[in-house]
Amino acid sequence: MTFKRLIVSQIVLLMSLGGTALADDAAVPTASGLENAWKPKAGDEIRFNVLRKGNEFGSHTVVFEAGPDNALIAKTKVGLKAGLGPITVFRYDLSASETWRAGELVAVAGQVNDDGKKHSMKATLDGAALDVQGTVFTGEAPAEIIPASHWNYAQTKVSELLSTEDGEILKVTVKPQGRETIQAGGQSIEANRYLMDSDIDVDVWYDDQGRWVKLAFEARGQEIEYVLDQMY
Repeated sequence: MTFKRLIVSQIVLLMSLGGTALADDAAVPTASGLENAWKPKAGDEIRFNVLRKGNEFGSHTVVFEAGPDNALIAKTKVGLKAGLGPITVFRYDLSASETWRAGELVAVAGQVNDDGKKHSMKATLDGAALDVQGTVFTGEAPAEIIPASHWNYAQTKVSELLSTEDGEILKVTVKPQGRETIQAGGQSIEANRYLMDSDIDVDVWYDDQGRWVKLAFEARGQEIEYVLDQMY
């Protein structure tokens, strides 16, 4: 994947375990812009089934809840497990919480058990910066940085993301790849594909409303795919 944390650690451990054509040079629509992109509200849920080489591997969910003082809280949970028969050979569990108020990230916290390796982070808005305390990075991050949790279409416009595993500031180059017809939520839809170029490459798809509808990457020849359970 690309953002070392959240997904990269998943990949590293995947390595220990042993498509759709792009439209011809189609440009990714930009008319809607970030200001008109989908914005979550309390009660919204994003649910993906995660597949490894086409087989069940786990789940990734994002649930949005109302918080105090008109805040919106995005709660992410990722659970991945692989085994040989009854023996579990890899397990990954992540939980993270983002607090947004008036479109501004005011707090984020996360913890992960990465196959026995534990990391955590928390950050709060302090003036013009986020005060980050994590197992990999402690210090200030730009107030406008967004977490590497994928649901936010704004990640297609940035060069840095904040790891919700350990607080690391992740460098990323976003490359629009064009339009595709994909399967999401049990139906065929048109979506815009972006390559998130970092330590490991990840492809992320958003529909024309800016909703996250698919994710995929490859690790040592093993295809990992996020399949949206239902449209939201």
